[in-house]
Amino acid sequence: MVAAASVVVAVGTVTGTMSALEDGRGADAARPRATRATRADVRPAPAPPPPASAAPSSAVPAPQVSAGASGKPSPGPTGTRTRRAAPALPTRLYRHPGSQVLDWVRAHPGDPRTEVIASRIADQPAAVWFTDHDPGTIASRVRAVTAGAAAQDRVPVVVAYAIPGRDCGGASEGGAPGLPAYGGWIDRFAAGLGSGEVIVVLEPDAIAQSDCLSAADRAARFASLARAGRVLKAANPRARVYYDAGHSGWRAPAEQAALLRQAGAASPASSDGVFSNVSNFHRTADEIVYDRQVLDALGGPADLGAVIDTSRNGNGAPADGAWCDPAGRKLGRTPTLRTGEARIDAYLWVKLPGESDGCAGAPGAFTPSYAYDLAR
Repeated sequence: MVAAASVVVAVGTVTGTMSALEDGRGADAARPRATRATRADVRPAPAPPPPASAAPSSAVPAPQVSAGASGKPSPGPTGTRTRRAAPALPTRLYRHPGSQVLDWVRAHPGDPRTEVIASRIADQPAAVWFTDHDPGTIASRVRAVTAGAAAQDRVPVVVAYAIPGRDCGGASEGGAPGLPAYGGWIDRFAAGLGSGEVIVVLEPDAIAQSDCLSAADRAARFASLARAGRVLKAANPRARVYYDAGHSGWRAPAEQAALLRQAGAASPASSDGVFSNVSNFHRTADEIVYDRQVLDALGGPADLGAVIDTSRNGNGAPADGAWCDPAGRKLGRTPTLRTGEARIDAYLWVKLPGESDGCAGAPGAFTPSYAYDLAR
């Protein structure tokens, strides 16, 4: 079953993470839709991209290498390598100061919900989404996040979400106008990564949700993603790049691994592993089992790992498969780079809790009542 991972609206400013909207593809799937971003789109002015899908842009022109504009993706070398040690402390994850939830907390000091939302959501580090195709500013917007994190000696999490045809025409539809343009956007995105540790969540749903593409278009997309990973890691060897594994309620592990392999996720030249459960609700324990199965089937270096979005999975996925701001959900494990689990590199808040899927509030918009229900 297909789960929409990230309903997003491109937010033009450095504001938070993005949200995911389901496009009706899978009952228990939450996928990206164009809504607003919880994924902070670091840019001079806020705009609604898909942060829940927002995308930052960079300023350095780069060759327009089409993300998969040609032929089949060739997975790169798969020999062993030494994985970088995870940061020593969970607190090393970076909390970007520009997010919708922080804006709300600052603007509502007297609201009875503020203390709970501030302490349980706003104070936690979360991903910053870059969802709009704006090649002129993406490098500087990404750099603003990575430089801010470096100044605090912390690790930022950035989400690249601008692949053409993202969300298969769902709520988060959009992205770059074509794969050549996407290749240039990725080049500029990479230029903003700096030289410190950074986690890159590369294109939620781009692999798990690729059934809407023809075989040729799918191969082109996967080639583009393989190239994107190589470009990101070449620009910053300390960047950790993770590829879309969907979630435990979607594709079978071997099936997802076969797609991931075509997109370069088994190659140390482009990948550090996979991510799962973005904007979804599946329990962490289920995701751990699933991710390990995907990694086993994927092959590649033994040190490939997985990161899991735990932002809203405290009560697991609804039994009825509801994906749009379902009632009864709660916050999951707090973000950390020390999971204590083999092959699980981090628990992250990729989708910021409180940013709506489109039912409790406008897609991608921070909705205090929803945030309070998750946090209390």
